[in-house]
Amino acid sequence: MIELSAKLTTGSVYLAGEALECCITFCHTTQPEHRNSQSHSDILESLAWVSAQIHCFYSTSGNSGEKTPTIGRKTALEVTSCDIGDVIFHTKPKILFCDLTIPLGESKTFWYRESIPIEAPPSYRGTSVKYSYKITIATQKVGSHIKMVRIPFRVLPISPIMNMQDLAALCGNETTEELQPTNPFSEERKVETTLSMALQVLQNLTARRSPNSYMITNTRGKVGRFCLFKSAYKLGEDIVGTFDFSVGTVTCMQVSVSLQPEEIVTSKSPSKNVNKENSSRSMTVARYHEVTLGLTHSQLILPIPLHITPAFEADEVSLRWRLHFEFVTTNDKLLPNPEDKDWNAPLNVPIETMVWNLPVKIYSTLPKQIQQHSVGNDAYTMYIK
Repeated sequence: MIELSAKLTTGSVYLAGEALECCITFCHTTQPEHRNSQSHSDILESLAWVSAQIHCFYSTSGNSGEKTPTIGRKTALEVTSCDIGDVIFHTKPKILFCDLTIPLGESKTFWYRESIPIEAPPSYRGTSVKYSYKITIATQKVGSHIKMVRIPFRVLPISPIMNMQDLAALCGNETTEELQPTNPFSEERKVETTLSMALQVLQNLTARRSPNSYMITNTRGKVGRFCLFKSAYKLGEDIVGTFDFSVGTVTCMQVSVSLQPEEIVTSKSPSKNVNKENSSRSMTVARYHEVTLGLTHSQLILPIPLHITPAFEADEVSLRWRLHFEFVTTNDKLLPNPEDKDWNAPLNVPIETMVWNLPVKIYSTLPKQIQQHSVGNDAYTMYIK
């Protein structure tokens, strides 16, 4: 019996455009019930071949019946669809070895390295659409059936994806090589890759502070002023803002702010259960709530979870994010004057709830920041008999 053990050595979270590395070990072990009755054929075990490749699976909430066709050529294993979903993207399969013989008690280790295309869709579990990534390792023992093991990993988008000219312009690389000052003592300047330029754009977008103020009003008057210090964030950051109720003419009793996704399905799916436009606006991933009666100022601090998917656009679906505000207001005077000696709180208060949506941009962060807060990357094992 051969034990196959595979583990991602570079973590389980990657940016689109990054390279992953997987360590695959084959060990020839003996089954406990056969340890005292070994034959010559048990001393040597042979594998005909082993291949590895990346698959991106796509599924919908109504994914049944007719399957979505695979984009591009089929793989050597003809993996076009399975219980996970339809294969909409895959890398070329790499043959790690052919005709490998492993003596009893010995092991062989191989390395699989592959780069994720920068235009690949991200990992996403939405209301109507799901994307998932797997490394598929397939092998066949001489005289046996093909066996496969799939290792899941997460892909984050690089947003916005633009052509090289736009990336260079945003990074400030519009000058030519001849116009740049040269230093004879410095090392040769490294050539910027698409991934490094996109990361620089991402850092510039999320580091800018551009405070924006919004006056909150309803039909009865001003409720207050809200100030958001910036509109672009990375995963794991805090959305920080302030409320100023001193400028209001209407009493605000409480405020609720929710971080919500807006999922819009754009694919022409054959399933009748998937609409061309479907927004998951009722879903909330983070919430802030505070009773503001009697307050003149308040502060919003809303952490962005690391497990959510940043904004992206794909052929099948697009995802955006927004802040959903709910203000509970009243026109009645609820607080006593300083000169009032005998005052009782009202038993019934007529209230009015108003809602407001404010778009925000959420981008990816570095994978190492996510992996620091995630569970360790375990090895995946399969036994080949």
